[in-house]
Amino acid sequence: MKINENFSRLEKNYLFIEIAKRVKAYETAHPDVSLIRMGIGDVTRPIVPAVIEAMKKGVDEMGDPKTFKGYEDSGTGYDFLKQAVASYYQSFGVTVALDEIRINDGAKSDTGNIVDVFGKGTVALITDPAYPVYVDTNIMAGNTVIYADSTEENGFAAMPDPNVRADVIYLCSPNNPTGSVYTKEQLKIWVDYAKENDAVIIFDAAYEAFISDPTLPRSIFEIEGARTCAVEMCSLSKTAGFTGMRCGYTVIPNELTAKTESGDTVRLSEIWNRRQGSKFNGVSYPVQCAAAAVFTEEGLKQIRENIAYYQNNAKIIGDTLDALGIFYTGGKHSPYIWMKCPRGMDSWTFFDFLLDQAHVVGTPGAGFGKNGTHFFRLTAFNTPENTKRAMENLKNALK
Repeated sequence: MKINENFSRLEKNYLFIEIAKRVKAYETAHPDVSLIRMGIGDVTRPIVPAVIEAMKKGVDEMGDPKTFKGYEDSGTGYDFLKQAVASYYQSFGVTVALDEIRINDGAKSDTGNIVDVFGKGTVALITDPAYPVYVDTNIMAGNTVIYADSTEENGFAAMPDPNVRADVIYLCSPNNPTGSVYTKEQLKIWVDYAKENDAVIIFDAAYEAFISDPTLPRSIFEIEGARTCAVEMCSLSKTAGFTGMRCGYTVIPNELTAKTESGDTVRLSEIWNRRQGSKFNGVSYPVQCAAAAVFTEEGLKQIRENIAYYQNNAKIIGDTLDALGIFYTGGKHSPYIWMKCPRGMDSWTFFDFLLDQAHVVGTPGAGFGKNGTHFFRLTAFNTPENTKRAMENLKNALK
Protein backbone atom coordinates (compact mmCIF):
# COMPACT_ATOMS: atom_id res chain seq x y z
CA MET A 1 0.00 0.00 0.00
CA LYS A 2 1.26 3.46 -0.91
CA ILE A 3 0.05 6.83 0.31
CA ASN A 4 -1.43 9.35 -2.13
CA GLU A 5 1.66 11.46 -2.80
CA ASN A 6 -0.48 14.55 -3.46
CA PHE A 7 -0.89 14.92 0.30
CA SER A 8 2.81 15.74 0.50
CA ARG A 9 2.09 18.83 -1.62
CA LEU A 10 -0.16 20.32 1.06
CA GLU A 11 1.01 22.97 3.49
CA LYS A 12 2.64 21.16 6.42
CA ASN A 13 0.75 23.05 9.12
CA TYR A 14 -2.96 23.55 8.59
CA LEU A 15 -3.83 27.16 9.47
CA PHE A 16 -6.06 26.56 12.47
CA ILE A 17 -3.80 23.87 13.91
CA GLU A 18 -0.92 26.37 13.97
CA ILE A 19 -3.15 29.00 15.56
CA ALA A 20 -4.23 26.55 18.27
CA LYS A 21 -0.61 25.62 18.91
CA ARG A 22 0.45 29.25 19.43
CA VAL A 23 -2.57 30.08 21.58
CA LYS A 24 -1.99 27.06 23.81
CA ALA A 25 1.65 28.02 24.30
CA TYR A 26 0.65 31.58 25.21
CA GLU A 27 -2.02 30.43 27.68
CA THR A 28 0.44 28.06 29.33
CA ALA A 29 2.93 30.90 29.79
CA HIS A 30 0.25 33.41 30.87
CA PRO A 31 -2.38 31.47 32.87
CA ASP A 32 -3.97 34.63 34.31
CA VAL A 33 -4.69 36.25 30.94
CA SER A 34 -8.24 36.03 29.54
CA LEU A 35 -8.13 35.86 25.75
CA ILE A 36 -10.84 37.20 23.44
CA ARG A 37 -11.29 34.82 20.51
CA MET A 38 -12.15 36.48 17.22
CA GLY A 39 -10.42 34.06 14.90
CA ILE A 40 -12.17 30.84 13.94
CA GLY A 41 -15.46 31.35 12.13
CA ASP A 42 -17.70 29.53 14.59
CA VAL A 43 -20.97 31.03 15.77
CA THR A 44 -21.62 31.84 19.43
CA ARG A 45 -25.39 32.43 19.55
CA PRO A 46 -27.58 29.40 20.37
CA ILE A 47 -29.97 27.75 17.93
CA VAL A 48 -33.24 29.73 17.82
CA PRO A 49 -36.39 28.37 19.55
CA ALA A 50 -38.39 27.67 16.38
CA VAL A 51 -35.62 25.41 15.08
CA ILE A 52 -35.12 23.64 18.42
CA GLU A 53 -38.84 22.86 18.69
CA ALA A 54 -38.90 21.41 15.18
CA MET A 55 -35.90 19.23 15.93
CA LYS A 56 -37.47 17.96 19.17
CA LYS A 57 -40.60 17.07 17.24
CA GLY A 58 -38.47 15.21 14.69
CA VAL A 59 -36.76 13.28 17.49
CA ASP A 60 -40.13 12.35 19.00
CA GLU A 61 -41.29 11.06 15.62
CA MET A 62 -38.23 8.83 15.46
CA GLY A 63 -39.40 7.22 18.70
CA ASP A 64 -42.85 6.36 17.37
CA PRO A 65 -43.22 3.27 15.12
CA LYS A 66 -45.85 5.11 13.05
CA THR A 67 -43.52 8.01 12.18
CA PHE A 68 -40.10 6.39 12.47
CA LYS A 69 -37.76 7.13 9.53
CA GLY A 70 -34.90 4.98 8.26
CA TYR A 71 -32.97 5.70 5.09
CA GLU A 72 -34.45 8.54 3.06
CA ASP A 73 -35.30 7.04 -0.34
CA SER A 74 -33.44 9.39 -2.69
CA GLY A 75 -30.56 10.25 -0.36
CA THR A 76 -30.86 13.84 -1.56
CA GLY A 77 -33.14 15.08 1.22
CA TYR A 78 -36.81 15.06 2.15
CA ASP A 79 -39.18 16.97 -0.11
CA PHE A 80 -40.49 19.06 2.80
CA LEU A 81 -37.01 20.56 3.26
CA LYS A 82 -36.36 20.94 -0.46
CA GLN A 83 -39.66 22.80 -0.78
CA ALA A 84 -38.62 25.12 2.05
CA VAL A 85 -35.29 25.80 0.33
CA ALA A 86 -37.02 26.42 -3.03
CA SER A 87 -39.43 28.88 -1.38
CA TYR A 88 -36.50 30.68 0.22
CA TYR A 89 -34.84 31.10 -3.17
CA GLN A 90 -38.13 32.40 -4.56
CA SER A 91 -38.11 35.15 -1.90
CA PHE A 92 -35.21 36.83 -3.69
CA GLY A 93 -36.40 36.07 -7.20
CA VAL A 94 -34.67 32.77 -8.05
CA THR A 95 -36.55 29.68 -9.20
CA VAL A 96 -35.06 26.25 -8.52
CA ALA A 97 -36.80 22.90 -8.94
CA LEU A 98 -36.96 20.36 -6.13
CA ASP A 99 -34.97 17.80 -8.13
CA GLU A 100 -32.14 20.35 -8.47
CA ILE A 101 -31.66 20.60 -4.68
CA ARG A 102 -29.46 18.19 -2.72
CA ILE A 103 -29.45 18.37 1.09
CA ASN A 104 -26.01 17.90 2.63
CA ASP A 105 -24.18 18.09 5.95
CA GLY A 106 -22.76 21.54 5.26
CA ALA A 107 -21.14 23.43 2.40
CA LYS A 108 -17.60 22.37 3.33
CA SER A 109 -18.32 18.72 2.57
CA ASP A 110 -19.77 19.32 -0.88
CA THR A 111 -17.22 21.95 -1.92
CA GLY A 112 -14.53 19.40 -1.11
CA ASN A 113 -16.29 16.31 -2.43
CA ILE A 114 -17.31 17.81 -5.79
CA VAL A 115 -13.67 17.30 -6.83
CA ASP A 116 -14.51 13.58 -7.18
CA VAL A 117 -16.43 14.21 -10.41
CA PHE A 118 -13.67 16.22 -12.13
CA GLY A 119 -11.64 14.49 -14.84
CA LYS A 120 -7.89 13.98 -14.99
CA GLY A 121 -5.85 17.08 -15.73
CA THR A 122 -8.47 19.45 -14.36
CA VAL A 123 -7.33 23.06 -13.98
CA ALA A 124 -8.99 24.75 -10.98
CA LEU A 125 -9.03 28.56 -10.87
CA ILE A 126 -9.30 29.83 -7.30
CA THR A 127 -9.35 33.40 -6.05
CA ASP A 128 -6.50 34.23 -3.66
CA PRO A 129 -7.02 34.67 -0.69
CA ALA A 130 -9.25 31.60 -0.48
CA TYR A 131 -10.98 29.29 1.95
CA PRO A 132 -8.40 26.46 2.30
CA VAL A 133 -10.76 23.60 1.37
CA TYR A 134 -10.91 24.76 -2.28
CA VAL A 135 -7.16 24.57 -2.67
CA ASP A 136 -6.44 21.54 -0.49
CA THR A 137 -9.00 19.20 -2.05
CA ASN A 138 -7.80 19.96 -5.56
CA ILE A 139 -4.20 19.37 -4.54
CA MET A 140 -5.20 16.07 -2.89
CA ALA A 141 -6.81 15.02 -6.20
CA GLY A 142 -3.71 15.93 -8.21
CA ASN A 143 -5.41 18.79 -10.06
CA THR A 144 -3.60 21.90 -11.28
CA VAL A 145 -4.43 24.96 -9.19
CA ILE A 146 -4.08 28.47 -10.61
CA TYR A 147 -5.08 31.73 -8.97
CA ALA A 148 -6.94 34.96 -9.66
CA ASP A 149 -5.54 37.72 -7.44
CA SER A 150 -7.82 39.48 -4.98
CA THR A 151 -5.94 42.53 -3.74
CA GLU A 152 -6.39 45.87 -2.02
CA GLU A 153 -6.35 47.50 -5.46
CA ASN A 154 -9.42 45.58 -6.72
CA GLY A 155 -11.25 45.61 -3.37
CA PHE A 156 -10.44 41.92 -2.88
CA ALA A 157 -12.84 41.00 -5.68
CA ALA A 158 -10.72 39.15 -8.26
CA MET A 159 -11.85 39.20 -11.87
CA PRO A 160 -10.97 36.72 -14.66
CA ASP A 161 -8.06 37.12 -17.03
CA PRO A 162 -9.33 36.37 -20.57
CA ASN A 163 -5.89 34.99 -21.45
CA VAL A 164 -6.08 32.28 -18.75
CA ARG A 165 -8.12 29.11 -19.24
CA ALA A 166 -9.65 27.00 -16.47
CA ASP A 167 -12.00 24.00 -16.18
CA VAL A 168 -13.43 24.75 -12.75
CA ILE A 169 -13.77 28.13 -11.03
CA TYR A 170 -14.29 28.64 -7.30
CA LEU A 171 -16.09 31.80 -6.21
CA CYS A 172 -17.27 32.70 -2.71
CA SER A 173 -19.51 35.73 -2.17
CA PRO A 174 -19.74 37.16 0.45
CA ASN A 175 -16.16 36.02 0.60
CA ASN A 176 -14.38 34.06 3.27
CA PRO A 177 -11.93 35.43 4.39
CA THR A 178 -12.16 38.94 2.90
CA GLY A 179 -15.85 39.74 3.42
CA SER A 180 -16.06 41.31 -0.05
CA VAL A 181 -19.22 40.85 -2.14
CA TYR A 182 -19.44 40.58 -5.92
CA THR A 183 -21.92 42.82 -7.72
CA LYS A 184 -24.26 41.43 -10.37
CA GLU A 185 -22.15 43.09 -13.05
CA GLN A 186 -18.98 41.42 -11.76
CA LEU A 187 -20.62 37.99 -11.55
CA LYS A 188 -21.93 38.38 -15.11
CA ILE A 189 -18.31 38.76 -16.26
CA TRP A 190 -17.42 35.53 -14.42
CA VAL A 191 -20.40 33.70 -15.92
CA ASP A 192 -19.49 34.83 -19.44
CA TYR A 193 -15.89 33.77 -18.82
CA ALA A 194 -17.01 30.31 -17.63
CA LYS A 195 -19.19 29.82 -20.70
CA GLU A 196 -16.41 30.92 -23.06
CA ASN A 197 -14.05 28.40 -21.42
CA ASP A 198 -16.64 25.62 -21.16
CA ALA A 199 -15.92 25.71 -17.41
CA VAL A 200 -18.06 25.17 -14.31
CA ILE A 201 -18.34 27.70 -11.48
CA ILE A 202 -18.52 26.29 -7.94
CA PHE A 203 -20.28 29.12 -6.14
CA ASP A 204 -20.07 29.12 -2.34
CA ALA A 205 -22.98 31.17 -0.97
CA ALA A 206 -22.55 30.18 2.68
CA TYR A 207 -22.80 33.81 3.89
CA GLU A 208 -25.62 35.08 1.66
CA ALA A 209 -27.91 35.69 4.64
CA PHE A 210 -25.64 38.53 5.78
CA ILE A 211 -26.28 40.59 2.63
CA SER A 212 -28.51 43.55 3.49
CA ASP A 213 -28.26 45.47 0.20
CA PRO A 214 -30.98 44.20 -2.20
CA THR A 215 -28.90 45.21 -5.22
CA LEU A 216 -26.19 42.68 -4.32
CA PRO A 217 -26.73 39.10 -5.55
CA ARG A 218 -27.37 36.40 -2.97
CA SER A 219 -27.25 33.61 -5.54
CA ILE A 220 -25.23 33.00 -8.71
CA PHE A 221 -28.56 32.07 -10.32
CA GLU A 222 -29.61 35.72 -10.24
CA ILE A 223 -27.17 36.13 -13.14
CA GLU A 224 -28.28 35.47 -16.71
CA GLY A 225 -26.68 32.31 -18.11
CA ALA A 226 -25.55 30.90 -14.75
CA ARG A 227 -27.84 27.88 -14.91
CA THR A 228 -25.77 26.41 -17.73
CA CYS A 229 -22.38 26.86 -16.02
CA ALA A 230 -22.73 26.99 -12.23
CA VAL A 231 -23.27 24.87 -9.14
CA GLU A 232 -24.29 26.65 -5.94
CA MET A 233 -23.50 25.44 -2.43
CA CYS A 234 -24.94 26.94 0.71
CA SER A 235 -24.83 26.19 4.42
CA LEU A 236 -26.99 26.81 7.46
CA SER A 237 -23.88 27.01 9.65
CA LYS A 238 -23.71 30.80 9.61
CA THR A 239 -27.29 31.47 8.49
CA ALA A 240 -28.82 29.63 11.44
CA GLY A 241 -25.94 28.56 13.67
CA PHE A 242 -25.79 24.95 12.45
CA THR A 243 -22.04 24.56 12.95
CA GLY A 244 -22.76 21.83 15.51
CA MET A 245 -25.80 20.36 13.72
CA ARG A 246 -24.48 20.20 10.14
CA CYS A 247 -26.89 20.89 7.30
CA GLY A 248 -26.75 22.73 4.01
CA TYR A 249 -27.76 22.34 0.38
CA THR A 250 -26.31 22.20 -3.11
CA VAL A 251 -28.18 23.30 -6.23
CA ILE A 252 -27.22 21.74 -9.58
CA PRO A 253 -29.41 23.00 -12.44
CA ASN A 254 -30.78 20.38 -14.83
CA GLU A 255 -29.38 22.37 -17.77
CA LEU A 256 -25.78 21.99 -16.56
CA THR A 257 -23.85 19.46 -18.62
CA ALA A 258 -20.23 18.36 -18.95
CA LYS A 259 -18.17 16.17 -21.26
CA THR A 260 -16.64 12.78 -20.54
CA GLU A 261 -13.11 11.94 -21.72
CA SER A 262 -14.66 10.17 -24.71
CA GLY A 263 -16.60 13.31 -25.62
CA ASP A 264 -20.07 12.24 -24.47
CA THR A 265 -22.31 14.88 -22.91
CA VAL A 266 -23.70 14.09 -19.44
CA ARG A 267 -25.78 15.99 -16.94
CA LEU A 268 -23.58 16.95 -14.00
CA SER A 269 -26.48 16.33 -11.62
CA GLU A 270 -26.61 12.66 -12.64
CA ILE A 271 -22.87 12.19 -12.05
CA TRP A 272 -23.14 13.91 -8.66
CA ASN A 273 -26.12 11.76 -7.68
CA ARG A 274 -24.13 8.66 -8.57
CA ARG A 275 -21.20 9.83 -6.46
CA GLN A 276 -23.44 10.64 -3.50
CA GLY A 277 -25.27 7.34 -3.80
CA SER A 278 -21.98 5.52 -3.26
CA LYS A 279 -20.46 7.76 -0.59
CA PHE A 280 -23.22 9.57 1.31
CA ASN A 281 -26.31 8.37 3.18
CA GLY A 282 -27.93 11.73 3.75
CA VAL A 283 -28.68 14.01 6.68
CA SER A 284 -30.59 12.77 9.73
CA TYR A 285 -34.36 13.26 9.81
CA PRO A 286 -34.43 15.42 13.00
CA VAL A 287 -31.79 17.76 11.56
CA GLN A 288 -33.77 18.11 8.33
CA CYS A 289 -36.86 18.94 10.39
CA ALA A 290 -34.83 21.60 12.16
CA ALA A 291 -33.51 22.95 8.87
CA ALA A 292 -37.00 23.27 7.39
CA ALA A 293 -38.01 25.40 10.41
CA VAL A 294 -35.25 27.88 9.52
CA PHE A 295 -37.26 28.93 6.46
CA THR A 296 -40.59 29.42 8.22
CA GLU A 297 -41.80 32.94 8.94
CA GLU A 298 -41.00 32.61 12.64
CA GLY A 299 -37.69 30.84 12.00
CA LEU A 300 -36.48 33.56 9.62
CA LYS A 301 -37.53 36.27 12.08
CA GLN A 302 -35.54 34.64 14.88
CA ILE A 303 -32.38 33.91 12.89
CA ARG A 304 -32.36 37.44 11.50
CA GLU A 305 -32.16 38.69 15.07
CA ASN A 306 -29.01 36.60 15.54
CA ILE A 307 -27.56 37.84 12.26
CA ALA A 308 -28.27 41.44 13.33
CA TYR A 309 -26.43 40.68 16.59
CA TYR A 310 -23.32 39.65 14.65
CA GLN A 311 -23.69 42.56 12.22
CA ASN A 312 -23.65 44.94 15.18
CA ASN A 313 -20.39 43.37 16.37
CA ALA A 314 -18.97 43.80 12.88
CA LYS A 315 -19.94 47.48 12.97
CA ILE A 316 -18.09 47.91 16.27
CA ILE A 317 -14.95 46.49 14.65
CA GLY A 318 -15.38 48.54 11.48
CA ASP A 319 -15.93 51.79 13.40
CA THR A 320 -12.73 51.16 15.38
CA LEU A 321 -10.69 50.49 12.24
CA ASP A 322 -12.16 53.61 10.61
CA ALA A 323 -11.09 55.67 13.64
CA LEU A 324 -7.59 54.18 13.46
CA GLY A 325 -7.35 54.79 9.71
CA ILE A 326 -6.83 51.11 8.94
CA PHE A 327 -7.97 49.77 5.55
CA TYR A 328 -10.38 46.83 5.60
CA THR A 329 -13.02 45.04 3.57
CA GLY A 330 -16.08 43.15 4.81
CA GLY A 331 -18.15 43.72 7.92
CA LYS A 332 -21.18 45.24 6.21
CA HIS A 333 -22.48 42.15 4.39
CA SER A 334 -20.31 39.55 6.06
CA PRO A 335 -19.35 38.37 9.56
CA TYR A 336 -15.69 38.76 8.55
CA ILE A 337 -13.52 41.87 8.69
CA TRP A 338 -10.37 41.69 6.58
CA MET A 339 -7.99 44.36 7.88
CA LYS A 340 -4.59 45.50 6.70
CA CYS A 341 -1.93 44.78 9.30
CA PRO A 342 -0.72 48.06 10.85
CA ARG A 343 2.87 49.32 10.82
CA GLY A 344 3.80 47.13 7.87
CA MET A 345 3.63 43.94 9.92
CA ASP A 346 3.11 40.61 8.18
CA SER A 347 0.07 38.65 9.34
CA TRP A 348 1.85 36.15 11.63
CA THR A 349 3.82 38.97 13.29
CA PHE A 350 0.55 40.85 13.83
CA PHE A 351 -1.04 37.64 15.19
CA ASP A 352 1.66 37.42 17.88
CA PHE A 353 1.47 41.19 18.54
CA LEU A 354 -2.32 41.10 18.95
CA LEU A 355 -2.15 38.02 21.16
CA ASP A 356 0.51 39.48 23.46
CA GLN A 357 -0.47 43.16 23.53
CA ALA A 358 -4.28 43.06 23.13
CA HIS A 359 -5.04 39.48 24.26
CA VAL A 360 -7.08 38.97 21.09
CA VAL A 361 -6.95 35.87 18.86
CA GLY A 362 -7.48 36.45 15.14
CA THR A 363 -6.58 34.68 11.91
CA PRO A 364 -3.42 35.50 9.92
CA GLY A 365 -4.23 36.25 6.30
CA ALA A 366 -1.18 34.33 5.11
CA GLY A 367 -3.09 31.14 5.88
CA PHE A 368 -5.49 31.97 3.04
CA GLY A 369 -2.91 32.62 0.33
CA LYS A 370 -0.08 34.93 -0.74
CA ASN A 371 -2.34 37.96 -1.06
CA GLY A 372 -3.16 37.66 2.64
CA THR A 373 0.46 38.04 3.77
CA HIS A 374 -0.12 41.53 5.17
CA PHE A 375 -3.81 41.15 6.08
CA PHE A 376 -5.70 39.74 9.04
CA ARG A 377 -9.20 38.30 9.55
CA LEU A 378 -11.35 39.16 12.54
CA THR A 379 -14.82 37.68 13.05
CA ALA A 380 -18.00 39.13 14.51
CA PHE A 381 -18.86 35.86 16.27
CA ASN A 382 -18.59 37.03 19.87
CA THR A 383 -20.52 39.13 22.36
CA PRO A 384 -20.82 42.92 22.01
CA GLU A 385 -19.04 43.26 25.36
CA ASN A 386 -16.06 41.17 24.25
CA THR A 387 -15.98 42.87 20.86
CA LYS A 388 -15.85 46.32 22.47
CA ARG A 389 -13.17 45.19 24.90
CA ALA A 390 -11.12 43.68 22.07
CA MET A 391 -11.29 46.93 20.11
CA GLU A 392 -10.28 48.99 23.15
CA ASN A 393 -7.36 46.65 23.68
CA LEU A 394 -6.40 47.05 20.02
CA LYS A 395 -6.46 50.85 20.25
CA ASN A 396 -4.35 50.80 23.42
CA ALA A 397 -1.86 48.34 21.90
CA LEU A 398 -1.35 50.60 18.87
CA LYS A 399 -0.83 53.78 20.89
